[in-house]
Amino acid sequence: MKFNETAEEYLGRIPMWASKKNSLQDIRRYLEEMGEPDENMKIFHVAGTNGKGSVCAFLQSALQSSGFHVGTFTSPHLIDTRERFSIDGEMVSEHTFKESFERVRKLSRTMTEKGFQHPSYFEFLFYMAMDMFRDLRLDYVILETGLGGRLDTTNVIRHPLCCVITSISLDHTEFLGDTIEKIASEKAGIIKAGVPVVFDGNDGQAGLVMKKRAEELGSPFYQVDKQDYQITGYDDTGFQVDFCGDKEPLLKVLIPCQGEYQVMNGLLAYRALEAAGLDRRTGIKTGFAHMHWPARMEEVMPGVFLDGAHNPGGIEAFLESAGGLCKSRKKRARVLFSAVSDKDYEQMIKRIAETLPLDLAAVTHIDSERGLESLTLLQKFQDVSQSQVTGFSTVEEAVLSMLEKRDSGHLLFCVGSLYLMGEIKAVLRRNGYD
Repeated sequence: MKFNETAEEYLGRIPMWASKKNSLQDIRRYLEEMGEPDENMKIFHVAGTNGKGSVCAFLQSALQSSGFHVGTFTSPHLIDTRERFSIDGEMVSEHTFKESFERVRKLSRTMTEKGFQHPSYFEFLFYMAMDMFRDLRLDYVILETGLGGRLDTTNVIRHPLCCVITSISLDHTEFLGDTIEKIASEKAGIIKAGVPVVFDGNDGQAGLVMKKRAEELGSPFYQVDKQDYQITGYDDTGFQVDFCGDKEPLLKVLIPCQGEYQVMNGLLAYRALEAAGLDRRTGIKTGFAHMHWPARMEEVMPGVFLDGAHNPGGIEAFLESAGGLCKSRKKRARVLFSAVSDKDYEQMIKRIAETLPLDLAAVTHIDSERGLESLTLLQKFQDVSQSQVTGFSTVEEAVLSMLEKRDSGHLLFCVGSLYLMGEIKAVLRRNGYD
């Protein structure tokens, strides 16, 4: 570590020299060196393509409202790395973060001296989560996978309380496979023998993969889909929903979100709590009503929404919700969009242009090596849209310009990479909009 280097600076440099991941066996050795803290944790393990973070947020909020102490590890963060670690819904303190960082840095030095690889960025943060959660006497821990499932760093845990697998769509195909079945198989890799698994069964191909793997391992499985809930009302506070479950009567909940796709994520969390024997209905109702997960159809100010949809499945869910908002509020759409180079940005732009009642689009470059140039995005929008399209070199310029253009006839949707969402939130904070 360089003289006076901060924890954030050290973490930021890790990808420069530690791009090679440790094997799951080696990651297990790291945990053994730590005293296997995960063995004493009651863990909900969550994988999937879209909705993982939201399911984690529903679980955390419901458990906390039921009187339990809960630690949650999610990714990515939008502004501050500490967002990845929460205790009872609150981001960990700087003191807790720094102390854990120092312990894991010492662990890394010990293990590399024994011949192991230095932890990758995500591995390092996972060890920090295990270190933080170990000493807090938590009742439950919620772990979100990183990229995949079968080979994910978090999949070294051996005895989860329940596994949850959210919707599956094509993303990270260079690592996980180029079909729904291949990606589903990778995600199904978190299922453990005899451990209940709850999964999104709306895609029949993915559902068959999950069911087959659960049956092979003798794991109780709970397949849920849109037939298992009924929306009974909708307004600016969110969706009033009836959940079908193993028990009667129906559970009536408020899903306090503007995206209908969050109803399914809430249902997955509810069924996971049922499967784990934690159907505390009062706590679930209260917890769900107070759930908050940023940048998922989040209305940050009247008529301005942030949604980190960055793959085909995410975009389709976003478009369904955004189109419904335009219709219910009798307004047309404006869009601020950006993406990174390894995403199918052309298809995302095409679907936005042909689906929304769009009058104006703005594109911008994200401050990332993977961020696409605004000129590239501008040309792709102009190829498929008759709307006015404007390009900006920075997110700040784009956000401030689009906010100046706000009027009573339009909704503004900021959509695309989660890196974009983080930069937008930082811009709003700097300019007094938050």
